[in-house]
Amino acid sequence: MTTGAERIGRWISGAPTRVAAASARAFFALALAGLGLGLTTGARAASDPAWSVEQLMQRLAQVKSSKATFVERKHLRILNQPLESSGTLVYTAPGSLEKHTLKPKPETLVLERDTLTFEDAARKRRRTLRLQDYPVIWAFVESIRSTLAGDLQSLNRFYRVALDGSEIDWRLTLDPREPDIQRMVNQIRIAGSRASIRAIEITEAEGDRSVMTITEAP
Repeated sequence: MTTGAERIGRWISGAPTRVAAASARAFFALALAGLGLGLTTGARAASDPAWSVEQLMQRLAQVKSSKATFVERKHLRILNQPLESSGTLVYTAPGSLEKHTLKPKPETLVLERDTLTFEDAARKRRRTLRLQDYPVIWAFVESIRSTLAGDLQSLNRFYRVALDGSEIDWRLTLDPREPDIQRMVNQIRIAGSRASIRAIEITEAEGDRSVMTITEAP
């Protein structure tokens, strides 16, 4: 069974389109994780009409850097138990992202400017792609960078954005607008508090889903 980062490596080498779609979803989860830290669970608060998506974007844009540990669980229809991976995340504004998977095996996925690099240390493999050569992945990256920058107009270009809850307990829902993205992702749900992400859940078009939990690094 391959991990998300390994699937990106295979795609860069010329794997089928379906693998590329899985890679895009894995990257999207990574980038959203970079928006904030401090994942916890809690009861939902009533919606606050004074708390707007514009205010949320402003809060998220204030996060200039963050480091965290993560646990990601992928629920696949063909398996009875979820697949679990764990490691560390590093985010530096305006759009540098690193995902270092430690278990079940070491892998690294790095976004820097307009390149996405996958490295499998155990197999001594390293692959790099130029985002301009892959429009769908580029669309993911640009929408994420726009979110980090507080650019709601650009985010609305790619997704129908809905926010409910309050500043201390909010829930953001992203529904893809573009058909190419809709074929990969059905919906993204993000729960958080102020500028911190509590939970990220991605539901895929074919029914699989992934949930990433994040804990601030000491």
